[in-house]
Amino acid sequence: MSVSEWTQVFGSITFICPCVLLLIIGVSLLIGRPMSELILGRWLKAMVSLSLISALAVLGIMLATGSRRELVDLGNMVEIHDVHFHFHIKFIFDRLSVPMVILSLVLCGTVGSFGLSYLHRDAGFQRFFLSFAMFLVGMTFASLAGTIETLFLGWELVGLSSALLIAYFHERPSPVANGLRVWAIYRFADAAFLAAAIALHHQTGEGDFSLLMGDEPWPAGTASLSDSSALLVGTFLLIAAAGKSGLVPFSGWLPRAMEGPTPSSAIFYGALSVHLGAFLLLRVSPILDRSALLSWMVIGLGLISAGFAALAGRVQTDIKSALAFASLTQVSIIVVEIGFGFLYLALIHLIGHACMRSLQLLRAPTLLRDYKTMENAIGKSLDHGSPHIIAWLGTSAQRRLYRGAMERGYMDAILDDRIVTPFVRLFSTFNRWERGWTHWLAGSHHGSEQHQEKMQNE
Repeated sequence: MSVSEWTQVFGSITFICPCVLLLIIGVSLLIGRPMSELILGRWLKAMVSLSLISALAVLGIMLATGSRRELVDLGNMVEIHDVHFHFHIKFIFDRLSVPMVILSLVLCGTVGSFGLSYLHRDAGFQRFFLSFAMFLVGMTFASLAGTIETLFLGWELVGLSSALLIAYFHERPSPVANGLRVWAIYRFADAAFLAAAIALHHQTGEGDFSLLMGDEPWPAGTASLSDSSALLVGTFLLIAAAGKSGLVPFSGWLPRAMEGPTPSSAIFYGALSVHLGAFLLLRVSPILDRSALLSWMVIGLGLISAGFAALAGRVQTDIKSALAFASLTQVSIIVVEIGFGFLYLALIHLIGHACMRSLQLLRAPTLLRDYKTMENAIGKSLDHGSPHIIAWLGTSAQRRLYRGAMERGYMDAILDDRIVTPFVRLFSTFNRWERGWTHWLAGSHHGSEQHQEKMQNE
């Protein structure tokens, strides 16, 4: 076999193994024959290890041959000739996707092994790892996506698995409510992503990154879009990235996501999922180069989000929420680096931060105990009373900042009052009209004064 054929084989194994894992767990649950914890753990470790070895083999081949881009093309899954639309599945191995997929597999393997012990004999053990396998497939597809359609597929799987695991403890109302809130924000971000994909197809007739970003491998490509088109598409993608990574004004969902089990918090909101918005901006960075205004929008959003997260993180009363805002601070700085064009720096920052934050969240359940043990061992408090940066502000201003940080910038309240509530009222009105017409057409309007009064009360 030639080098190119070996690349195709190893590249295919990289994204097929997570799909096999999801299929095996899903089918076993579907037929009512769930695997034992031991067998599931073996399948998890085998598939993640095989996928990681294959990704490393592709990396080795690329380094040995000097190649900067390798493609695995599966063709069109859906093709509509009348409107010139197709859903193209294609995977790309380059300087961005290979480090990202290796990072995803290493951290998923580590957190998966931790979860096997952490959730031992838990009632939702099988359900957790079904969603975990779905997340692994989504991250693999998103990391290796060679078309915007493939990236959208992985993006959706990551979002769905995230919402399901936030609501993992479904016997309590709070996790379910937070899972639904996160899912609603993801829906808004996904709508922006879909609008960007449609705009790209309308502008160029393609969603292929190799054609959109030019013939040069990442990050040297040049977007085949006009300045105005780049601004339009880039704005939609920026909204999608902000929703997925919890940037302002969508930051309220990030601490709510900590309702899930510790393994999911570590892999999703400390390591991978929270960085997916930044990864999207890295992938489409040639579009940012086409519009100076768009680049400044990225920088501005990153700076605002970093300032907000740094302020809110300092007043949190639990360690997981504090780590969530610490993650948001670093992700925001990564976004600023992307806006300034420091792409390799942003990629290195992303990888380092994902590894560190994942470790911190896995250690979170025992961190406070270890802190107290160390404090008792040395015989004094570890808090040296360092002065606050905002100490120069007046007492009134400090209180307002503190209240704003405790309320997380009032963003949840503003979104509820200005967006969610009017939206719900509008569709409740539509629902009332629809039910009224349905009753009228069904002939139940005769002698229905009581029914009309009930409808008005609703």
